[in-house]
Amino acid sequence: MSNKSKDEKIKLTKYILSSISEIMSSVLEVNTEKENLLEFGSYLHRTTPALSELQVTENVPPSTTETLRSLAAKVDIAKELVEKCNSGAKSVPASELKIIIEQIEGVVNSIGQDIGTIPSNIFQKHKYAGTAIQSLAKEMQNAQFNTDVCSKNNMEGEQDLYQVQTSKEEFKTTDNNIGNGEMPRLKDFLKGMYYHGKNIPPSKTLNQLAEQIEPLYEAFFCPLTKKVMDDPVTIETGVTYERKAIKKWFENLINNSQDIVCPVTKQKLHSRVLSTNLALKTMITEWKERNEASRMRVAQTALSLASSASVILDAIRDLEDLCTKREHNKLKMHNFGVTKILTQFLEYDDRDVRCETSKALRCLAEDDRGKEIIAKTRAITAAVKMLSSDHLQEKHASLSLLLQLSKSELICRNIGATPGAILMLITMKYNERTDFVSAERAGETLKNMEKCQDNIKCMAENGLLEPLLNHIVDGDEEMQIEMVSYLGDLVLGNDMKNYVARRTSPILIKMIQCGNTFSRKAAFKALLRLSSHHSNGTTLIEAGVVPIMVDEIFIRKIYDEPVDSKEESAAVIANILESGADPRFIQVYKHGHTMASDYVIYNIVHMLRYSNTDELNKNLIRILLSLTKLPKPFAAIVSVMKETEASYNVIEFLNSKNEDLVINSGKLLIKLITHMGHTIAEALCKTREQPGSLIKKLETDQVTKKHAISVNLVAKLPHHNLTLNLALLHSGTIPIIINNIQNFQRSETRIGRHERHYIEGLVGILLRFTTTLYDHEILQMAKEQNLTTVFTELLVRKSGSDEVQRMSAIGLENLSSETVNLSKPAMEIRGSTKMTKFLPRVFSIGSRRESRVKQCPVHRGACSPSTTFCLLESNALGKLVRCLQHENVKVVEAALSAICTLLDEKVDVERSLEVLGEMELVEQVVGVLRKHKQDGIWQKAFWVIERFVVKKGEELYSDEQLSEVLQDAYQHGNSRSRQVAQNMLSHLKKSNLPRNFTAV
Repeated sequence: MSNKSKDEKIKLTKYILSSISEIMSSVLEVNTEKENLLEFGSYLHRTTPALSELQVTENVPPSTTETLRSLAAKVDIAKELVEKCNSGAKSVPASELKIIIEQIEGVVNSIGQDIGTIPSNIFQKHKYAGTAIQSLAKEMQNAQFNTDVCSKNNMEGEQDLYQVQTSKEEFKTTDNNIGNGEMPRLKDFLKGMYYHGKNIPPSKTLNQLAEQIEPLYEAFFCPLTKKVMDDPVTIETGVTYERKAIKKWFENLINNSQDIVCPVTKQKLHSRVLSTNLALKTMITEWKERNEASRMRVAQTALSLASSASVILDAIRDLEDLCTKREHNKLKMHNFGVTKILTQFLEYDDRDVRCETSKALRCLAEDDRGKEIIAKTRAITAAVKMLSSDHLQEKHASLSLLLQLSKSELICRNIGATPGAILMLITMKYNERTDFVSAERAGETLKNMEKCQDNIKCMAENGLLEPLLNHIVDGDEEMQIEMVSYLGDLVLGNDMKNYVARRTSPILIKMIQCGNTFSRKAAFKALLRLSSHHSNGTTLIEAGVVPIMVDEIFIRKIYDEPVDSKEESAAVIANILESGADPRFIQVYKHGHTMASDYVIYNIVHMLRYSNTDELNKNLIRILLSLTKLPKPFAAIVSVMKETEASYNVIEFLNSKNEDLVINSGKLLIKLITHMGHTIAEALCKTREQPGSLIKKLETDQVTKKHAISVNLVAKLPHHNLTLNLALLHSGTIPIIINNIQNFQRSETRIGRHERHYIEGLVGILLRFTTTLYDHEILQMAKEQNLTTVFTELLVRKSGSDEVQRMSAIGLENLSSETVNLSKPAMEIRGSTKMTKFLPRVFSIGSRRESRVKQCPVHRGACSPSTTFCLLESNALGKLVRCLQHENVKVVEAALSAICTLLDEKVDVERSLEVLGEMELVEQVVGVLRKHKQDGIWQKAFWVIERFVVKKGEELYSDEQLSEVLQDAYQHGNSRSRQVAQNMLSHLKKSNLPRNFTAV
């Protein structure tokens, strides 16, 4: 054959193959005469193997070129006819459509005739190819198409077109129960797609149907197994068998001591040599490849149309079978777009379809190309959603898919980024008892996902800390820094705090001791987080953290390091001490120093005297606060504070903008008040903007801990310190205090812990002024602000705490003690109509102008709540008597002390007893004696009763409760109580004294 003829042959075969491919694509797009056109396309497709073989065959007779020219012309005609059907389906009448189908039938018959003229001997290497070509030629020559369907009216055609288009765009499912006889199976779909006039048994599978698409020859079958051979071998008689089958035949004959014969011819064999039938093996291999390619295209078409769940299931299962048969099939599926199409069925309505899709995608994801395609779709999101299914099989299938995908580091990130994925996997991992398979696969998936740092962090956030801890312990330096940095931000559960501290403490210490700045910064951050959990205190001490931190505070000096290790170290030590650890047993140095030693205390106080950051000062003070809980360290702190005058520095911190520093400084000063209160008070008065700023800054609606600590510091300083009281008075804080108290008393909102503590501080500040009423300015302020009325109202306010009531009673006692000195005869003040004021009055109780001056029966002069602080005129007496019924003994004692001021020798006791008797004070006091047994209460109560007994003994003679209380005190009280009881019983002239009664 000349070179010119060869070139023409190659050019013609390429053109024919290309045209057939175009026709196949057009056939899939046609929406009318689907059955006939698909059958037509099947015929053309089956010619492609022979044409491809013909293209590479060298020795071809000249007549073959003529045949190829004829085939090219007829394929062009076929292409035009298919295009007419595709473009004119809606407009071509049924009669013309019938003519087109008849013309296509003629083209198929004519192509069959042309193929039949191709000599069989040109396929020398594949002797069975010639047989296949001749069989196909005969079938095409006899092909007949069904033209009855062309008589349907146009309306029916339009309805069919709509149904086909809709099936391509979305999934259609009518019933989740597959195989109920109502839904079309894939074999029915293929029957309509590829066959006409053939009876396909109901048991036909997609594989069997594809075998009919690619002709299967009898020579392919083994006479023994009746199956297509994989390794055909020929024996002495010339018959070909499957190698394994014939070997087994020989072995059985030998074992039974029989002559070795050919299974087909029964001839006795003289040799058991097995010769590979290369020609047949090659033919079978090529047939299998074509068959599998046909099955793949059929399944892809079925998935594209998605006519029913049963069809989809059959297609997916066959694709899965193809994946397991040959690795090359996976590559084809990726290239043909099958893999991408499959991912859509993970969101299909039918559960079985979702399960089978997951299994098929798992096979396709075994190579990197498959993983890449799947990762670009919504498959991961759909698979994660399937994890929450109640159906065990669906859950297992989705887990298997995710496990396979997680083997790719890139896809691990995508899985971890899917909302809820890691949390569900962790939950399943720990549910071994209910579902061991899911737990195992979830664990493996999570293990694979550790390749991504973001996944490790997400696992830790959801409670799986092992990956994070393992990378901290065993990872390289860069990994350790990354993971430790994240540990510093992680919020740990109570059950994991101590475990994390035990695992990571040694590594964190090493990272701090190394010279790497980034390692040190990350380690400090993590240690600070771990130490903030009080349960970790002992663990960190045992790990040796404290000595390292002390070195960082006192010794290490690195000025160019971006992280302030002193701040972090002091915070870690403060956290450990606040956890409840005993500082006396926390070793600092090998020389014997502990956290409670004078050496540590001196150095900490010494550091406070120098310019440090607010954060460091705050943490140093926190350490000192923890040490004040023990007597010996507390005494050492007081000593060093006095010696170094560091209290001035701590007071300066009250002006800081760092709220925590102000709070801790206030707490420390409050602790020190009992030992150096006057020193602190004097220093406070000498400090810039103090003490007034502690109260002036409280003009806000929201009370914070800082506000409460500030006012309580002022309230707890020695009340008799006149310098401090005058400084407060001159700074104008009194109106602010009373106004804030008034606002809280009027407020209907619930009072919280800080608000309650704050009010107690405000009342405490007012109370301190009542101890220095000897000063003219303070006395004048008390009158102007009507403190008697302020304290009286605080006695009965439900919003007030017990402490507020106690301090109010004490304040009334102090004020009442001055009444006898302030009360003057009415004649001396008659005519006075107004008072000089230098401070604004907040409370307006009663009239400012008295038109008539009244004589106080108790104080023998003119009294008023504001000018003389009289308890009677202010109506405070009745409220104090009611306080005697209070549950809190401190409130009772304070109220009783205030009442006692009305029985002092300087007042008219007779008139006072009359007033108190009208209020049934004796009964109230007896109730106090029966309820409370404290010495302080008893002494005051007996003193009051003694006043009544001495002056009005006969009137109390019949009071049986009083007699019982006195006799009980005489029999069970201390010596003083016994003496008082004896005296009062003598006054009452009781005759039922014990016989052994003797005067003490």
